Amino acid sequence: ALFAPASRGAAGSSALPTARKKKPFLGMPAPLGYVPGLGRGATGFTTRSDIGPARDANDPVDDRHAPPGKRTVGDQMKKNQDDDDEDLNDTNYDEFNGYAGSLFSSGPYEKDDEEADAIYAALDKRMDERRKERRELREKEEIEKYRMERPKIQQQFSDLKRKLSEVSEEEWLSIPDVGDARNKRQRNPRYEKLTPVPDSFFAKHLQTGDNHTSVDPLQVQFGGLNTPFPGGLNTPYPGGMTPGAGELDMRKIGQARNTLMDMRLSQVSDSVSGQTVVDPKGYLTDLNSMIPTHGGDISDIKKARLLLKSVRETNPHHPPAWIASARLEEVTGKLQVARNLIMKGTEMCPKVRHTLNICSLSLSLSLTATFTVSQHCSCDLLTCIQQIKFSISFTLRESLEALLQRAVAHCPKAEVLWLMGAKSKWLAGDVPAARSILALAFQANPNSEEIWLAAVKLESENNEYERARRLLAKARSSAATARVFMKSIKLEWVLGNIDAAQELCTEALRLYENFPKLWMMKGQIEEQSENMDLAREAYNQGLKKCPHSMPLWLLLSRLEERVGQLTRARAILEKSRLKNPQAPELWLESVRLEYRAGLKNISNTLMAKALQECPNSGVLWAEAVFLEARPQRKTKSVDALKKCEHDPHVLLAVAKLFWSERKITKAREWFLRTVKIEPDLGDAWAFFYKFELQHGTEEQQEEVKKRCENAEPRHGELWCAESKHILNWQKKIGEILVLVAAKLKNTF
Repeated sequence: ALFAPASRGAAGSSALPTARKKKPFLGMPAPLGYVPGLGRGATGFTTRSDIGPARDANDPVDDRHAPPGKRTVGDQMKKNQDDDDEDLNDTNYDEFNGYAGSLFSSGPYEKDDEEADAIYAALDKRMDERRKERRELREKEEIEKYRMERPKIQQQFSDLKRKLSEVSEEEWLSIPDVGDARNKRQRNPRYEKLTPVPDSFFAKHLQTGDNHTSVDPLQVQFGGLNTPFPGGLNTPYPGGMTPGAGELDMRKIGQARNTLMDMRLSQVSDSVSGQTVVDPKGYLTDLNSMIPTHGGDISDIKKARLLLKSVRETNPHHPPAWIASARLEEVTGKLQVARNLIMKGTEMCPKVRHTLNICSLSLSLSLTATFTVSQHCSCDLLTCIQQIKFSISFTLRESLEALLQRAVAHCPKAEVLWLMGAKSKWLAGDVPAARSILALAFQANPNSEEIWLAAVKLESENNEYERARRLLAKARSSAATARVFMKSIKLEWVLGNIDAAQELCTEALRLYENFPKLWMMKGQIEEQSENMDLAREAYNQGLKKCPHSMPLWLLLSRLEERVGQLTRARAILEKSRLKNPQAPELWLESVRLEYRAGLKNISNTLMAKALQECPNSGVLWAEAVFLEARPQRKTKSVDALKKCEHDPHVLLAVAKLFWSERKITKAREWFLRTVKIEPDLGDAWAFFYKFELQHGTEEQQEEVKKRCENAEPRHGELWCAESKHILNWQKKIGEILVLVAAKLKNTF
């Protein structure tokens, strides 16, 4: 009993089940030639489970939609039997290969079959290598035999070419040229020449007295022999015979013609009143003056005249019809008709805008044209200032001043007419007369900003600074506008009175804090005095009041770049682009900022983003052309022209591109196209003038300078940097052009 628990424990431990060992061949592929159940003798019989239940040959198959011939079990068995049969016909048998088809194609393709095929392929390759040398040798022999039978021309003359080394220079030069086997007539063909029969031949044979008795009846019927020679069919001789009497004297015929011409000129030389109408001696010379100066066809002019007449009759109050009609008559040289049309047009179109349009043409036609202006004129005359300038170029100054005096008498409230009169006197050098005209303008328009500023400009341009100060003080008291304050600040600034300019700027900002130019001037004055903190504060305050002012953002960014704060400048430009999306000026400044910092990859990335946001910006496309490497600039310029065909900045970039490639003629053509499309772009004139300084003559340089002075450009990044500089405030257009061109460097 004492050992009972131990024995039970031992017995219990022996009763625990032991873990079975896993068979090592489970999960492994069967060896080659293995047949399941072959060791147990399970291959000699077939059970029902192997073949399935018995079915009759007429039983239908499982496929309900089987085609005919496959719908029963018998059909399926017959088809399988046909597939198993091999084509053992004698025509399909070969003595070496046997039957064409494989006798064992129905059997499985096992690994040993693949191994056997690889062995046979290796044997074939080895046998082919053994026969390769013999095959190549045979092919070489066949090629040599073929070339011996049919040699090339080069091989046929190879022995003769080797002998050319023995030919001397004299023998070589004495070799005759290949002759022309054609005869002389074929080598020198001559065209058949036909010479007209002279009059002397007819006159000689006319005197011989030959008679012709046979005449073609058709010639007699239709007058074929009725000639102007003496003795023709008009003579009393019948039958059309030409007698020998009579002779042809060409000299007498010429004298008779001159006599007849003199008689006709004498008849029209004197009129009834005795006044000479036609000059017989200078008649042919006067005919040259009647030649029309226009280059159009007469029939086209007649059609145009009829068409314009129809337009005038249909709508007589349509001013362009009268203008076009008068212009047509002017081109054709009928000035009096053009003047009459102008006068009638002023009667039919009494409105001021249309009247001035017509009078601009009338002034170019006649110095005595009547300037008719109605009482209904108003400030819309400003739109006609270009027409008046056009008239000045074709009119004497005295006549124009008389016309302007009559105009201001009818329209005293028209500021532009007063300003035109004052400018005319100023350009003539009569400053007191210009002052008197502006004084009369003050009486008619006491609170006119334009007249006040014109008077200030007149005094400042003539170095009358105290007069200008007094005028500005009066203007601030009577017409205290933002522009008046701006001109006051600028006058003190350019004269060096910085404290007075700052005081005026502070006073102006209290009244007009939303005027961005005042903030710009305040910041620039502080920046000129090297007070960078005060300048930064002025720009920031201005941006709070005017967040959409692009120049303020640019000035602040350039200030930070100037003091070396590149990161801050970049952040300012990013902030400006968020507040002002699709602003090409801000994108351009960002690109140039990175380029100036030497980060060309970043600048190219920014340019790609800028073109995505502003795809039609000519400024960006022009800059993108020169960001590319030289081989890719031409392709980029083509893309720019496709996007902005008529943009002056793109045209200027193309002109500079041709200039860099030394294509002088094309560059000049594109410069001319640029200044023609946008004459107000000062940068284009500066580059054009610089180009002519390097590649043009003195006449071409003076022509560009004169055209620039007539155009009076006011815009352009480089142009404004010089024209608005404090030191250049009194310089003329031509002087500014020279300054800008001198600072240009053609490093593009």
